[in-house]
Amino acid sequence: MKITFLGSGAWATALAFDLSQNSHDITLYGVNEAEVNDINLNHRNSKYFDDVVLPSSIKASSDPSLALKDPDYLVLAVPSQAIRDVVGLVAKHCKSNPTLVNVIKGFDPNTGEGISHLIKKELGNGLVKGLVSLVGPSFAFDVIHKDLTAVCAVSEDKGLAKDVQKLFSTAFFRVYVQSDVSGAEIGAGMKNIIAIASGIMEGLGYKDNTRAALITRGLAEMTRYGVNNGAKADTFLGLTGVGDLTLTASSHRSRNYELGYEIGKANEAKGPLSRCVKTVEGVIAAKTIHRSALEKGISVPIVDAVYSVLYEDAIPSEMVISLMKRDLKEE
Repeated sequence: MKITFLGSGAWATALAFDLSQNSHDITLYGVNEAEVNDINLNHRNSKYFDDVVLPSSIKASSDPSLALKDPDYLVLAVPSQAIRDVVGLVAKHCKSNPTLVNVIKGFDPNTGEGISHLIKKELGNGLVKGLVSLVGPSFAFDVIHKDLTAVCAVSEDKGLAKDVQKLFSTAFFRVYVQSDVSGAEIGAGMKNIIAIASGIMEGLGYKDNTRAALITRGLAEMTRYGVNNGAKADTFLGLTGVGDLTLTASSHRSRNYELGYEIGKANEAKGPLSRCVKTVEGVIAAKTIHRSALEKGISVPIVDAVYSVLYEDAIPSEMVISLMKRDLKEE
């Protein structure tokens, strides 16, 4: 199979490495010439993985007309804010009607819709065979170092999801099929907000009891918001729900958790946000979900607290106290 990645970052490189185990022809499209040359000349992407030698089947290009020439599968692996730009490249250069695999997590900041809705809207009809999202608890570093990982291929088209399942599955990367697109996208987006909250708690000095309570109540919020937006409750008990949430809200390797930790240590958000140079999807998601939940009357107190800290200069330590003083209730 001929597979092109739009993106040459850590996640694109790790998934390309996974696919290379199954002997596919792989091209990474990137705009950073240093990364492209590193991959082609040194068989490395040293910016992210200086200890990993990439197989020769993985190539890179900064020329979209070459990278997008007749792929069987096209993998979108760019930050969510770049989607409209790369979709424009697909429309201009790709004529082979590939299956589109989305590995971007988050929401459209303008509409609050999941990423797959945005992609479909931007692409229109006929440019691709269909869309499958690859979602689940997975750090790029662990995948490229062959740590055992399980994710879901999510699509309303079960046949295409099964094709992607077979394409990506290896001895160390197991893929399940799932059809609840809305649930998977809500889980993938909201877990980043809960991860920021979890990091804040550690930064403030709270420990394991607090994290366990936060993840559990965060899962309840995620499920409540998801069901009220047409998702299935069971989805949030799987890899794209509690699985992804547990990983992201428990590790300093999560950008969202790490930003939260810095906010908690400083007991304010302005400084850590001003110093943050990486894409932290939970910051945008907090605004999107807070606004949507408010409009629909859905209770999401942890999301609201994170939003207040990020956007209204609320003091993290005071927000924790306000959460604990909420009216007592049944679980």
